[in-house]
Amino acid sequence: MRKLLSAIAAAALLVQPVIATARDKEPVKISGPSNAKGVATVAIGAFNVGFIFESIDQTQKTGGLMGAFGGTTKAKSELVGVTPAMMQSITDAAYADLVTQLEARGYAVQTPADLFAHDALARTKAREAPLDINITLEKGSKGKATFYKPSALPSQLMIPGDFTGSGMSSMGINMTGSQVGMALANYAKQTGIGVVDVVYLIDFSDQKRPGFFSFKGLEVNSGLSVAADYSRMTLIAPNGKQAVITVKAPVGVEGDFIERSDASTGTEKAVQSTANVAGGLAAAAGIGLPRFGKTRKFQFTAKPGNYEEGAAKAASLANELLTGRLGALR
Repeated sequence: MRKLLSAIAAAALLVQPVIATARDKEPVKISGPSNAKGVATVAIGAFNVGFIFESIDQTQKTGGLMGAFGGTTKAKSELVGVTPAMMQSITDAAYADLVTQLEARGYAVQTPADLFAHDALARTKAREAPLDINITLEKGSKGKATFYKPSALPSQLMIPGDFTGSGMSSMGINMTGSQVGMALANYAKQTGIGVVDVVYLIDFSDQKRPGFFSFKGLEVNSGLSVAADYSRMTLIAPNGKQAVITVKAPVGVEGDFIERSDASTGTEKAVQSTANVAGGLAAAAGIGLPRFGKTRKFQFTAKPGNYEEGAAKAASLANELLTGRLGALR
């Protein structure tokens, strides 16, 4: 992990990082900004990095497979080749970077033991780490993610809003999250110390986008990003209220991280093609038949070493963005 941290630090010195933002769109959304005012000492109660392993994205578009008759385009993407050790090293590097950036902005960061040994957390139920969660993404899309905590934190905690669950499997985590949120708020009230909660969702399927950070000397074939809308920093202030800074535009890195391949079988492609041709002929004849879309399966294979460096750098850029906004609120 020390080598990974060194690589991140060196890259940050060589190139001014750039945050990817959509045109005319703020990179973050802030709620409860006044609650962060005057908070100078913080404890990190939770830091979770979620890695999406599978996503099913569905978009209604004109065109579909035939390009003329409409239909629903659906893509099922799967990430392979990322080991638990790789995810843990990324999470540990991102957490260490967060502590460094908070301290660089003038915050005093308490050691984890000061928080986790406090009576306010005595009855808090930690989840077994890492956490596998079925998540809801944008409308019509869903995925599966594994959330890791840093080795420096003794327990994996989540508060409401840290993820958007899909199905019944996440209900228990949400219920526990409410109890955790109350416990962290009680700690903040009793000690006068703010509590920071961070969650990042790493998206593996982003392609090259304008504004992404670029590693010099690396071939560009893919992008990794801290996903918009599902990544955020929450500060629980000593008054028990929250200031929440949500990422609203992907914070990403481009490089040679992943190889993509079309995993759709020949039979699947042939069936879709035949269905769309039939639908097109029927439409031309004035016969109303269901529209068939283009469905594809993609497999993304992570490149060891490059993948960790890219994901950790994306998290570091997100740390820079969020701590910068948090510091400005103080």
